[in-house]
Amino acid sequence: MKAFILAAGLGTRLRPWTLEHPKALVPVGGVPMLERVLRRLKEQGFSDIVINVHHFAEQIEEFLATHDFGLRIRLSDERAALLDTGGALLHAAPLFCEDEEPVLVHNVDILSDAPLRSLMERHKESGASATLLTSGRDSSRRLVFNSDGELCGWHNLTDDAWRPAGFRAEEGMTQEAFSGIHVISPAMLRAMPAHGWTGKFSVIDYYLDMARRGYQLRHSYLPELQLIDIGKPATLARAEQMFG
Repeated sequence: MKAFILAAGLGTRLRPWTLEHPKALVPVGGVPMLERVLRRLKEQGFSDIVINVHHFAEQIEEFLATHDFGLRIRLSDERAALLDTGGALLHAAPLFCEDEEPVLVHNVDILSDAPLRSLMERHKESGASATLLTSGRDSSRRLVFNSDGELCGWHNLTDDAWRPAGFRAEEGMTQEAFSGIHVISPAMLRAMPAHGWTGKFSVIDYYLDMARRGYQLRHSYLPELQLIDIGKPATLARAEQMFG
């Protein structure tokens, strides 16, 4: 199975560490984030991994060169410019689209007990273009799904902003926290430039656009999902206590 780790971000919230190191190598209980995600993917049966790099990319290259995880690992180089989550997927697409196998996308700063193998299997069985892992955890930004579990909108609870423009949740719809983990089919990757999506863009914006166009983007809702976003000092400190 294939996976793409989003690891190119600047990690501004984790300064001063990220002034001299990539966010992906921030230690959690003495183990770099990237290593924890790689080992979790391997445990779940993933063997073909692509990692995007930008900020202190050479440190990630050196780390991977000096650690053998028993995986096929390739890099998608974004040193020229950060491309955001959607642009990163488009840039890396040639590494994924050798066949029709879907790709699991995983933020490098997410630690969870998510059943990643089951998520991939559920995606294949559903025939969806993308499957987004969601939960009931506390989050100010929510994805909105209809009663059939299909993506239809986005809501920022802090300022009551909605997307797409003019959208509002209706009766029967649910608002769920996105986990930073999702599965995308190669056809969805190939559709990006065909629908005008190039350069730097958010994958959530792309998903909302494609949902409007009739593509099937579904949730996999796990209300009791245990997840820590360790891209922030407070949650990193909590993770250190758990794994230290």
